[in-house]
Amino acid sequence: MDTQAMHIANGIVNGPVSAIFAVIAVAALAYCVRRGRDDLDERLAPMAGLVAAFIFAVQMLNFQVLPGISGHLLGGTLAVILVGPWVGALCVSTVLIVQCLLFGDGGLTALGLNITNMALIGTAAGYLLVVALLKVLPKTPASLSATALIASIISVVAASQGFVLEYALGGTTDLSLPTISGTMAGVHILIGIGEGLIAATTVATVARVRPDLVYALRRFRSAAPTPTEVPA
Repeated sequence: MDTQAMHIANGIVNGPVSAIFAVIAVAALAYCVRRGRDDLDERLAPMAGLVAAFIFAVQMLNFQVLPGISGHLLGGTLAVILVGPWVGALCVSTVLIVQCLLFGDGGLTALGLNITNMALIGTAAGYLLVVALLKVLPKTPASLSATALIASIISVVAASQGFVLEYALGGTTDLSLPTISGTMAGVHILIGIGEGLIAATTVATVARVRPDLVYALRRFRSAAPTPTEVPA
């Protein structure tokens, strides 16, 4: 078993556990569709397409982290900052489904596992951290860039530990859980740093040019109180 790859292949987690997480993934994505409809507008819809295409491109690029160990970016934090948690999860899920069906990247029976880890756990962890950081940081491109970097690292590691949980419930080999957890966490911290740098650069650039296209900034600015007008 390759414990370093984020995509889970067929047979690494047994059938019953894979089926349970497939049901969880379907239910969660159905909820994301329902909530995402409220967010979609003339700005978010084309941005969602661009985000999905960007994530697809970067996930196809595997890079060497250490000798014999390779990984790829996930893009969950970038997605939630630009298009929000619900549409962001759908963007990542769409990429994973296309990769699985057309390119054999990740097993078909493990698709629910991969969606749960990368599209649900990864984006949820990233978005919760983004929300927490932007409540205390100024709403500037520099702060958004730092937020993207930190949240990307945490979200990638969180997604990798989702696999550890799934393996604990239904793993089919004899590798110890501490070994798997430590290896996954160590490698994906490095992957998260690489992803964080890309996400930070991307969101900062968009925020400077078109801040109205950044979901995270719109969300907080719309929630901010309107200054009281001073009478003339």
